[in-house]
Amino acid sequence: MTPPVSIVIVSRDRPAALARCLTGVAQLDYAPFEVIVVTCPAGAKVVTSRPDAPQIKLISYDAANISAARNLGIGAASGEIVAFVDDDAVPEPLWLRHLVAPFSEPRVACAGGYVIGRNGISFQWQARTVDVTGTAHDLDLPGDAPVVPTPPEGQVIKTEGTNMAVRRSVLAEMGGFDPAFRFYLDETDLNLRLAALGHLTALVPLAQVHHGFAESPRRARDRSPRDLSQIGASQMVFLRKHCPQKARKPAWRAFVRAQRQRLLRFMHRGPLDPADVMRLMRGLRRGAKEGATRAFGDTPPLPPADQPFLPFPGRPDAPRIHLSGRPWQARRLRTEAAKAVENGAIVSLFLFSPTARRHRVRFAPDGVWLQSGGLFGQSLREGRAIRPWLFSSRLSSEIVRVQKPRG
Repeated sequence: MTPPVSIVIVSRDRPAALARCLTGVAQLDYAPFEVIVVTCPAGAKVVTSRPDAPQIKLISYDAANISAARNLGIGAASGEIVAFVDDDAVPEPLWLRHLVAPFSEPRVACAGGYVIGRNGISFQWQARTVDVTGTAHDLDLPGDAPVVPTPPEGQVIKTEGTNMAVRRSVLAEMGGFDPAFRFYLDETDLNLRLAALGHLTALVPLAQVHHGFAESPRRARDRSPRDLSQIGASQMVFLRKHCPQKARKPAWRAFVRAQRQRLLRFMHRGPLDPADVMRLMRGLRRGAKEGATRAFGDTPPLPPADQPFLPFPGRPDAPRIHLSGRPWQARRLRTEAAKAVENGAIVSLFLFSPTARRHRVRFAPDGVWLQSGGLFGQSLREGRAIRPWLFSSRLSSEIVRVQKPRG
């Protein structure tokens, strides 16, 4: 018997990304779950225009505070587990099945999955821990089975806000997310608070979401930052809240150095110029000054859900269809794939050119999982760059590669 899950999606000023996210969520092979969208007017239009709008809990919110928005979503959540995914992310169809599995252990209060980056194949984030300065550390986890790791001393297990789930009862008792973290370190603060209360966190490698780093007021399409003030403010609040006082100044200086190095890398690549770096660093320090006086810890217990559970149809046990061909067959195959999606299938389309181009995977707006690249090129970014393949054997290999997260 699978526990009921509430999925909370926060969206602001990214209606196209939200539409794509919801199309992906509609393909989740899980039951029962409900969908809660906390969004601005533009996002609300996306939700209300969908044929499944009556099955979505819609909450209007148009302030730049992801923690407060998530708390509104938790307030409407009637599931036993509350899962979170960002509007610029798309979950693999088996995401919830994998992510929720560790909750069969009563001591597990939180679970986090892995996040795939823009090429649709390589991982953006995997297993990590975090310390009281907010610094993340890679954690080596063998295999792909769920695990409840024991972190090194002084560190706790870190989850990513775009791919995590928490028991609602635990979230309610803790008061949800701290609204002092309007953006950045919001889930990390929750991770430290969970650990301080003795709760266990599981990491689930096969619970995978694709994350696109969509454009926002804080970040351009090429991922270069537009503003660091809220990052500076959240970092300062985090240090005040979690870091011993004598370690705060060194931690802040190290953080500033790391941010400067990040900006210089963007400058060397081209998106930023020296004036941009100076402006952004001023914003970082301006945010830190504001964060030095910002109140934090306003997290009173949350009341029971104010709405009944609203089951979302999803696609439990949906048929899987794999289509394949050459790029010059793409138009016909795309039409066939889209039709199969409309008929309730989860469809993966593989287009292999007679080249050694690296592969990319994207979830198309029509709901098709599209993988393209050279027959002889890499999908996983390790090993040989070029490898001889027969079309049939390459297709079989790629189907096997995606089967565990996608089905």
